Amino acid sequence: MPPASDYRDHGLEFPPEFVIGSATASYQIEGAAREDGRGPSIWDTFSHTPGKVWNGDTGDVADDHYHRWESDLDLMAELGLQSYRFSIAWPRIQPGGKGAINPAGVAFYSRLVDGLLERGIRPIATLYHWDLPQELEDAGGWPARDTAYRFAEYAARTAEALGDRVHTWTTLNEPWCSAYLGYGSGAHAPGRTDGAAALAAVHHLNLAHGLAVQELRREASNDPDVSITLNFHVIRGDDDTSPEAKRRIDALANRAFTHPILRGEYPADLLEDTAGVTDWSFVRAGDLAEINQPIDVLGVNYYSTVTVRMWDGVSPRSTNDGHKDMGGSPWPGSRDVEFLPQAGPYTAMGWNIAPDGLEELLLSLKEQFPQQPLLITENGAAFDDVVTVTDAGKRVHDDERVDYLVRHFAAAHRAMQQGVDLRGYQVWSLLDNFEWGYGYSKRFGIVRVDYDTQERILKDSALWLRELIATRRLPASPLAER
Repeated sequence: MPPASDYRDHGLEFPPEFVIGSATASYQIEGAAREDGRGPSIWDTFSHTPGKVWNGDTGDVADDHYHRWESDLDLMAELGLQSYRFSIAWPRIQPGGKGAINPAGVAFYSRLVDGLLERGIRPIATLYHWDLPQELEDAGGWPARDTAYRFAEYAARTAEALGDRVHTWTTLNEPWCSAYLGYGSGAHAPGRTDGAAALAAVHHLNLAHGLAVQELRREASNDPDVSITLNFHVIRGDDDTSPEAKRRIDALANRAFTHPILRGEYPADLLEDTAGVTDWSFVRAGDLAEINQPIDVLGVNYYSTVTVRMWDGVSPRSTNDGHKDMGGSPWPGSRDVEFLPQAGPYTAMGWNIAPDGLEELLLSLKEQFPQQPLLITENGAAFDDVVTVTDAGKRVHDDERVDYLVRHFAAAHRAMQQGVDLRGYQVWSLLDNFEWGYGYSKRFGIVRVDYDTQERILKDSALWLRELIATRRLPASPLAER
């Protein structure tokens, strides 16, 4: 249980320009995997491969949002969401990842954006949330340079179609996951375990971002905000070897993306640490200038912290980095770093709950990049929700999730009071959904989804968020008096 002082922050007021909403991702909610011309993605292939996803779950149906989008938008309006961060499925727009666009796919997202605007909800569109068209993976995937050029073309075509209405474009969601979990550890699609490929993917994802930013600015007619979303690692130490371990993981996890994107360079220590894995010859003259494009806002995803130290090579080695290991390492060049168990409490994912880590992260980003506005694009928690039936209907009393949100919104508020230019907060996730390798076993939603009937139930956390948006004041945690 956190100290009582953590619960004294209710009533904190957020300014009217601070945009509060929620977020989802295409493969996790849409379903309709084979409808209206959509091509297969790497997550279709991966989830249909035996042993890759819990219980053999797939995103074939998911939350059926593709057919239920209008009622889902009504639900967002009922909650008073000011913004909705969604992702566009590349294989709906270009089934094979290149060439002509699919009119039915464009029409779906056009209806979605129009529906958001009609309800007064700001559209925040992410171009890539991990569902790479399978044809591009077959041609080499993100370790191949051509994928970056194909992504730029996709960005241009999508901006041509929707760029008069989308308020904020996000190029990539969590390229760390795409590169290191997809090509390093094999825990995510496409399931490859090759450290050199993972590092090549890092660079080509960075290049894809820079090229896409330029296309979005050329093709979008409404002068939108342009961004990228990174899942930052808040790294802590355990002993006198931890500073070196922290430096290595910070280079791979954070600075491999922030430095080329925001400073136009790869950190020298990153190149030195990984010299035994790759020679970085995939970085060509002019690439860093292409990557280093001004962005209007930096998306920040935060869930938990990690604690590291250097392994002594003798004692049993801990690798508890919070990600399911499937044979490879997500940390090329840093296999001698130990990830230690974190102190609780924990979410249902086994991730530690550390609101102070969010405050620490926001202040660190302010110090490193003082002129860069920030937006929390994901923060939330999975818990083992229980549905109760009352005379008034079905309820989900998710007190732990509400408490989690109270404490993290309070941490964000503290950072703002210390000068962080934080523009908004998107709660993950609007709906329970397909949680990647965990299938449907983990529920992050503030709205419960019955996967058999597709019934939606507003959890107490959704009602809490509605009150926060309506009043601009942080409601109390239900655990405050316990």
